[in-house]
Amino acid sequence: MKSIVSAKKKKERQYGVIWGNPNSSVARREYAPGQHGQRRKKPTDYGEQLHAKQKLKTYYGNVSEKQFRKYYAEAIRRSGDAAENLIGILESRLDNLVYKSKFVPTIFASRQFVNHGHVLVNGKKVNIPSYMVKVGDVIEVREKSKQMPMVVAAVESSVHDIPGYLEVDTKKLTSKYTFVPKFDDVPYASVMEPNLVIEFYSR
Repeated sequence: MKSIVSAKKKKERQYGVIWGNPNSSVARREYAPGQHGQRRKKPTDYGEQLHAKQKLKTYYGNVSEKQFRKYYAEAIRRSGDAAENLIGILESRLDNLVYKSKFVPTIFASRQFVNHGHVLVNGKKVNIPSYMVKVGDVIEVREKSKQMPMVVAAVESSVHDIPGYLEVDTKKLTSKYTFVPKFDDVPYASVMEPNLVIEFYSR
C-alpha cells in the first residue's frame, strides 16, 4: 500500500492534480519527480503530445500502451470528433465507472476490486477492468462486498462528485450508465488534452 501511495505522489508531481486532490503539496512543486528533479522546461510539440498521452493514460489507471492504441484506432474509426470518441471509450471502462460511482476510493483500487470479482454488470459477475459498459447497463457491488470498509468509506467520501452520466443508488450500491459522456461532461481535476493524444498517434 505504501508503494502505491508513493507512486501516486510521483505521478502528481509529474502531471499535476489529476484525481481531484487540489490541496496536494507534491502537485504544486515546480520540479520533476526523482531525486534530482529539475525545473520544468518548455516542451516541444512532440513533448506536449507525449505528456498529454501519458497524463490521460495515468488518469484512467495506467492503461497499457497496447490498449490505448486500440482505443485510438476505435476513436478514429467512429464518426464524429476523434478526441471526443476517445474520451467516451475511456469513460466506458468498467473500472472507471466503478470509481466514478464512488464505490471505491481510487481508480487503482477499482481495478483490483473488479479483478477480485466484487462487481456485477446487469446481474452477472464481470472481473475484467477494461470491460466496455454500454448505455443502460447497471453496475452493482456484490452483496457480500457491500460492507467492506473500503467501500463504506468511499461512498461517504467527498473527494469527488458523481458525474451526471451515472444514476447511483448509494444504499443499494448500484449505478446506471445513462449516456456516453462528451469531454465537457467529465469532471477532470486538471486540464486534459485528448486532441493532443490524437495528434500524437496520428504522427
